[in-house]
Amino acid sequence: MNTELFTHVHWLAVIVAAIAYFMLGGLWYSKALFGPRWAALQKIDMNDPEMKKGVGAIMFYSFIMMLLTVIGLAILVVRMDIILVSGAIKLGLVTGLLVAVTSVSITFVYERKPMALHFISGGYLLLGNIVAAIILVLWR
Repeated sequence: MNTELFTHVHWLAVIVAAIAYFMLGGLWYSKALFGPRWAALQKIDMNDPEMKKGVGAIMFYSFIMMLLTVIGLAILVVRMDIILVSGAIKLGLVTGLLVAVTSVSITFVYERKPMALHFISGGYLLLGNIVAAIILVLWR
C-alpha cells in the first residue's frame, strides 16, 4: 500500500482538530444551544434512564468518525497546499456543505425527519468541518 498520501500530515494537529470537533458537539448539543430542540425533534426523552445505556460507546464511535473526517481534511489541506485561514474556511465550507450536510440530509429525507433537524445536525457538521480545517491549516 502506498502511504505517500499521509507523508506530510501533521498528526498532532489531526488529534487536536478531532478533539475540537468533538467538543464543539458537546456545546452544540448542550442545553445551552440545540440539545433540547434536537431531543424533541428526535422524540428522545433525555430523562429516560435507558437513554444513558451505551452512551460511552456512542461517544467513542462518534469521535472515531470525527477523527476519520479530520484525517480526510488533513490530506486535502496537504494535497491542495492550503496555507491561509481563508482557504481553510473555504475547504470546511465545501466539505461540510457538499459532503457532510448533504449526506446526512439524504438520510433524513428518507427517514422523514423534520427540516429543523437538518439545520441543527447539518449546522454542526458544517461548523465542525470549518473549525477542523482552520486548526489543520494553522498548524501547517
